[in-house]
Amino acid sequence: MSSEVPEGSTRPEERRGPLVHRSVRHGAYLLLLASAEFILGMAITQLLWNSSAPYGSYSLLNNYISDLGAVNCGPFPASSTSHFVCSPGHDVFNVSVILLGILVIFAVILLRTAFPSRRSTSIGLWLLAIAQIGAIGVGISPEDVNLTAHQIFALLSFLLGNLSLIVLGFAMFRDTRWDGYRAYTMISGLVGLIALFLFLGHAWGPLGVGGMERLIVAPLLLWAIVVGIHLARIPTYAPAKLRALTT
Repeated sequence: MSSEVPEGSTRPEERRGPLVHRSVRHGAYLLLLASAEFILGMAITQLLWNSSAPYGSYSLLNNYISDLGAVNCGPFPASSTSHFVCSPGHDVFNVSVILLGILVIFAVILLRTAFPSRRSTSIGLWLLAIAQIGAIGVGISPEDVNLTAHQIFALLSFLLGNLSLIVLGFAMFRDTRWDGYRAYTMISGLVGLIALFLFLGHAWGPLGVGGMERLIVAPLLLWAIVVGIHLARIPTYAPAKLRALTT
């Protein structure tokens, strides 16, 4: 669907140039809020961990992200002699990841008109929304409470989240609102997927388990921030009937 319509058009979905519906701007703000609160939640939880540190400081390279949400202190798994967790701020992390999922689901609903009306858009947005169910599940099922459920939810979030970016990259073609963002979106998803496969294969390299896991998550978070800023800056339009009543 083209994003440009002649000025004389009177269709309800009338657009002049690369515009977006005003609801898209609200969705963009939700993307930014979701990313910011999750990053802040991780930072606060890590700070609380390091301030107590009965088992040493939290390591970005050697600790899983989900260690921040563990509710108990001690070796994890119980049979481990080298991997210890103790996160006094686990509630902060778990609430932040649940809130991340909820906010992004609402953002997806509001952002749907920012993409062309085609099948790839529907598939990509559905994948992104379902990935947030995984994020919510991660917060509800900490790793040391229900490891199996936690792993399933995490895989759902990682896999579908990054796959959604690749699909949405295709959806952006021939839409002037996404000039300069198509390749970036697809590459972000591809980097996240490659990192996921390396993570699952224990091919962590110098990044360590924590660094490789962050390479799965970082492209998604950065994409949400970049796209949120981009969409928030695009001028908005109102449906023709509403605009007629206000002019």
